[in-house]
Formats: sequence, structure tokens, C-alpha cells
Amino acid sequence: MAPELHKYGTDDGWHGIIKEGGMFPPEKDRYHLYIGLFCPFAHRANLVRYIKHLTDIIPLSVVLPYPKDGGGWRFPPSNDHYSGSTVDHLFGSKFLHEVYFKDDKDYKGKYSVPLLWDKKAGRIVNNESAELLRWLPTALNSILPPEIAKIDLYPEPLRAQIDDLSPWMQSDINTGVYKAGFARTQEDYEKGCIPLFVALNKLEAMLAKNGGPYVLGEKFTELDIRAYATVVRFDAVYVQHFKTNLGTIRHDYPVLNNWLKNLYWNVEGFKETTDFRHIKDNYTKSHGDINPLGITPMGPFPNVEEGYEEDWSKIKPGEVRHPAVLEAQK
Repeated sequence: MAPELHKYGTDDGWHGIIKEGGMFPPEKDRYHLYIGLFCPFAHRANLVRYIKHLTDIIPLSVVLPYPKDGGGWRFPPSNDHYSGSTVDHLFGSKFLHEVYFKDDKDYKGKYSVPLLWDKKAGRIVNNESAELLRWLPTALNSILPPEIAKIDLYPEPLRAQIDDLSPWMQSDINTGVYKAGFARTQEDYEKGCIPLFVALNKLEAMLAKNGGPYVLGEKFTELDIRAYATVVRFDAVYVQHFKTNLGTIRHDYPVLNNWLKNLYWNVEGFKETTDFRHIKDNYTKSHGDINPLGITPMGPFPNVEEGYEEDWSKIKPGEVRHPAVLEAQK
């Protein structure tokens, strides 16, 4: 399928790209982003909006974190109904699926976030978070100030490393938590949980070796966005809700925890795009088979610890030393 085409009635989704001379050219106020603040994959796109100063160029509509029923994700009846959520600013839709059907009335796929809409063309540009993470950081450079346009999350000298690490991080960490959390048997749960902690052990060691403050060392890249969206949710929801409790970030991974502290407290856009009420309510009140009473735990407290250590050499790397994890690491 060509990157800017969409077959109607498909379940494949949309894979358009904003670019000069293309079907979707870079223009201010032409595009509108639909997200959920709870979703780690939508979080990626929203982080790019902040890091590349696109908040005044690409506005947002934000679905409610719950309930999710047969109609999919809902919009609130008003902007003050649930703090952080908004009405559908473009169409006044009740459900997100209504936006999907405005482009393709026969669409058979999931009504997921993020979704990027082109107001001028009256159609969806893209609804694939990994694709947005890759091209959105440079897509509007031609209309950005030079000092912002030069922010590069996929720098040429590091592309080979990023391309090597991204599939592993996606499979074992970003979706690894879901493989454990949505398992229907003990065997499948362990098949998901063990590789997840192998991957976290690996990420901890990598961060320590590279010396911070970012995944690949001194240069901030898309890998930091990719990892953050999962790690910031780990202690808050995944440990208890998805039973990924062989360890926690704050107790077992001091280097990773330090990296998290720096992004959350010191780097513009991370704290601003992280809403723990949306995150906790979504997971605990949307998965009735996992948490049938819909009770949301109060902890952990605080959501992200303070006290960032600038001298990374002072931090001793940690790891989860469960026998099954150590055996899998071999």
C-alpha cells in the first residue's frame, strides 16, 4: 500500500505523511490530533507536539479514559465534565468511531488513538503511532523557527542504533506489558512477564553504560519517548493491574528511575503530557475482566519520585534477579 493511500473498507488503517509536495502539506491549523491521555501510544504523538512546539499548530481533542463499551472511546458532553478530556472540537462526536467513519464508512479496524485528521481534505492522515513518532518530528520543520526545526529525534549518526533498538523495545517493553497483562492463562502470563523483565534489565544496563541523561547518552532521541510512555506507567498501573510485579522501577532499577525523574521533572513536555488520573482510571475502570469492581488504587505515592542525580556515575545499576529472568537472560 502506498504511504498516502487508504483502501476503503479495510482494517489496515491510515498511513499518510505530512510532507512538502505531498497529499498532506505542512500548514498551521490544517491538522487535528485525537488522543487519549491514558494511552502510551497516543502519548508518543502528544510528546512530539510539545518537544517540537507544535501545540499551537496541531490542536487536540481528548477522549474520556472510561468507559469503553461497544461504541469505543467516548468524548465527554462538555470540556469540564472530566478534567483533561475535551469534546470533539471538530465534529461534536459522541464516540471516536464516528470520526473514523467520516473518512471510511466501511472501516473494519479498531477505533484507536492517536488519530491525525486533515481538516482541509476532510480525511484521516494517519492512525499509527510508530509512524507518527518517526515522521511527525520533522514534518512541519518548514513552518517552524530554525531553533525548533533543528531539534532532531532521529539523528543521522544514531539511526542504526535507533533502528536496531526500536523493534526490541516495542516487542518486549511497549507491548510486553500487555502480553503479560492480557494473558488468559498462567503459562501465557509467564511467557509475557519474563521477557519483559529481561528487557528492563537490559535497558537498565544500557542506560548505565551510556551514562545518561538519555537512552543513547547525551543525545535525546525518539527512543526516550518510546521508553518513557511505558516506564512512567509501570509502577503506577502495570505492576498491580497487569501483575508485572517481579520488580518496580523505583526499587529495582535505580538508573532507569533516575532517567525517568529527569524527563518528568526537568524536560519540558513530559510532566505536562502525563496525567496519572487518566492513566489509572483507564486501566482500572476499563478492564472488567481484570478488575471487575473498578477500584483504582491510591498509590504508588508519589507518582514519580524527585531527587534527580546529575552524576550518573554515583548510581549503581540494578536488576531483577528472579531465577526465570536470569535464565532467560542467558
